[in-house]
Amino acid sequence: MSLAHIPGYPRIGAHRELKFALESFWRGDSNEQQLQELAASLRLRHWQSQADAGLDLVTVGDFAYYDHVLQTLALLGAIPERFGFDPASLNLQQYSELARGNNQQFAMEMTKWFDTNYHYLVPEWSQHTRFDGGTDWLFDEVSQAQAAGFQPKIVLLGPLSLLALGKVKSGLSHALELLPPLLSAYQGILQRLQQQGVTWVQIDEPVLSLDLDAAYLAQFLPCYQALSLHAPKILLASYFGDVSQHLDLLQSLPVAGVHLDLVRGAHLTTDVLANWPAPQVLSLGVVDGRNIWRTDLRRALHKLQPVHAALGERCWISSSCSLLHVPVDLDSETRLDSELKNWLAFANQKITEIQTLRLALDQGEAAVAAQLAASDQAVQSRQNSKRIHNPLVQKRLQAIAAKDTQRHSGFSERIRAQQEKWQLPLFPTTTIGSFPQTPAIRQTRAAYKRAEISHLDYLEKMRAEISLVVSKQEELGLDVLVHGEPERNDMVEYFGEQLWGYGFTDFGWVQSYGSRCVKPPFIYGDVYRPEAMTVSWSAYAQSLTDKPMKGMLTGPVTMLQWSFVRDDQPREVTARQIALALRDEVCDLEQAGIGMIQIDEPAFREGLPLRQQDWAHYLDWAVQAFQLCAAGVRDTTQIHTHMCYSEFNDILPWIAAMDADVITIETSRSDMELLDGFSSFSYPNDIGPGVYDIHSPRVPKPEEIARLLGKARSVIPDARLWVNPDCGLKTRQWQETELALANMVAAARQLRLLAEQDQQASATVDAVAQPV
Repeated sequence: MSLAHIPGYPRIGAHRELKFALESFWRGDSNEQQLQELAASLRLRHWQSQADAGLDLVTVGDFAYYDHVLQTLALLGAIPERFGFDPASLNLQQYSELARGNNQQFAMEMTKWFDTNYHYLVPEWSQHTRFDGGTDWLFDEVSQAQAAGFQPKIVLLGPLSLLALGKVKSGLSHALELLPPLLSAYQGILQRLQQQGVTWVQIDEPVLSLDLDAAYLAQFLPCYQALSLHAPKILLASYFGDVSQHLDLLQSLPVAGVHLDLVRGAHLTTDVLANWPAPQVLSLGVVDGRNIWRTDLRRALHKLQPVHAALGERCWISSSCSLLHVPVDLDSETRLDSELKNWLAFANQKITEIQTLRLALDQGEAAVAAQLAASDQAVQSRQNSKRIHNPLVQKRLQAIAAKDTQRHSGFSERIRAQQEKWQLPLFPTTTIGSFPQTPAIRQTRAAYKRAEISHLDYLEKMRAEISLVVSKQEELGLDVLVHGEPERNDMVEYFGEQLWGYGFTDFGWVQSYGSRCVKPPFIYGDVYRPEAMTVSWSAYAQSLTDKPMKGMLTGPVTMLQWSFVRDDQPREVTARQIALALRDEVCDLEQAGIGMIQIDEPAFREGLPLRQQDWAHYLDWAVQAFQLCAAGVRDTTQIHTHMCYSEFNDILPWIAAMDADVITIETSRSDMELLDGFSSFSYPNDIGPGVYDIHSPRVPKPEEIARLLGKARSVIPDARLWVNPDCGLKTRQWQETELALANMVAAARQLRLLAEQDQQASATVDAVAQPV
């Protein structure tokens, strides 16, 4: 008999229950016990869903109050020393402050989890890091699952991945110096799990999908030799990419089993899998854990059958990775178009697909004939649907020429024209786009969507909010304004709703970080723009002020990355389709008098393939997609872009090739560390490094912002330095937003005085140096 399981389940809840409970706790409206009780009820529900679907093991340890990397640090006691918390008595308030910051300390740095839109908190490694034990939350969850009658499989982030995903802050030459005490801590955890009666522990080592250096690879064998001595059976899990070059290593490790991602590693041949050496179990991730398309069960079964025939009960069936990255339950979508719905599968449906494949292998195809027939019908329906292809879009793609991706003039000429037009001061201040989305704004949008208010009423309420935002920005003294985006539910969903080829759900929520959830649209067909999407809002906002107003768009790569993308054509083709639609919007904004247009690309780095050998192809088409949507405007129209929560330094030549006039980036959590690469590369265009963290409720003091700007001035010429927050302000409250922006403007004004003094001092030195 094969065994069916999943590497992980969505933790946020089918209706975002954890999100609302967390935010209630952070506001002080509920206490720690109430939050723990809600978490316990969610876990029970998730385990029951797995058991009801027929999975043999329920996954325990995939739950986290904010992030699974932070949860691992809390378990080990390896939290940053700078907070002053006792790891052994860490409570949920302190845990939250690690993620969100407090009055004394800025939050832990946050970045993308591999090439997904999930964000993890970056471990901070130093000579003071200890692994002496922290919370007992994991062991309590094991007891909870056992008491409820479930057979748990525990999931832990592996020690080598944990070290590789952190940053050395001080006192170490390499993170691997911490491996001996870290291994000792993992041994203690595994022994304790064994004492609890746990049979299987899944240890995730996703760094195997990266270009690992020799130092890390050399540690795998001794590491797992140490871990397997006194432990439950270990299932070593890799996912997100190609691990074929590591197959000899994986097969040599003293672990009871290995999990492989056959969606991202589809090149792994049946011959290789069928000859997997005994006695290791081979867990095959054939159901896509990162996209919502229904599995072609017939195709998956044909790949599995020869492997199962060779391995028998050593062949396990699973999803490619944790189902954290997909929504919970398609059955909740009662309003979704029936044809589109038939093409999709969310987490609960994917679990059922896994069980169907297992039954087909163990009992024969006749046992699941109805399920296979339904899968065949869905595959054929999608292939033959007239909704997929649009001849006009295809014709326009074929007509793209090199001139369509190039601005009329180079940056040096453009920036002179823009400076002459806008007459901005040194260190111009702006924001990234969104302003606080109050309950009233959200209620108005919801009421309009339900047709409870008229279009005119909706328009008046949104315009009133835009007017408020514009007036507050003018009062604060910002130099370049935005309209605040009150009409936008999400930076991708809003645009997708107005583009042909996109589909939408009511409850398709996935976790991005902490309590932040997004509802990604899905791209099922060729994309085009039937009419303008943002022009009326931006034009109205510009009519309220003499200051420049930025038009705000989401870029083509981010529109691609933050959607569930069709898998029947190359991703770059879809990206170009989106770019053409956005190009029309950019040109319409310019025609309407909007002279600054921000095209956000926070997912640009996220989309980078995990293997460096695959970078060039991606970067070429990603850069071209941005250029395609931005290059149709005059020299005086200033193109901005924004990127955040990624490591950019290794792709700076391609970011420069995008040729945005101004780039704004998130840098405050790294204390401007990300700017080092921009300096050494000599990034040629204007830069706005984020000067405060918008994901933290703390309000930075003017002197804190001034200190960061001083660091920025050391690497960016004054004439090219902008001042702005890290990211959009939609998640913040108005009071903290106004205070933070007032402090930011004050710091920028201080900087202008310093720059004037520097110029005067320099002029004096020059005058003295002149010969008499």
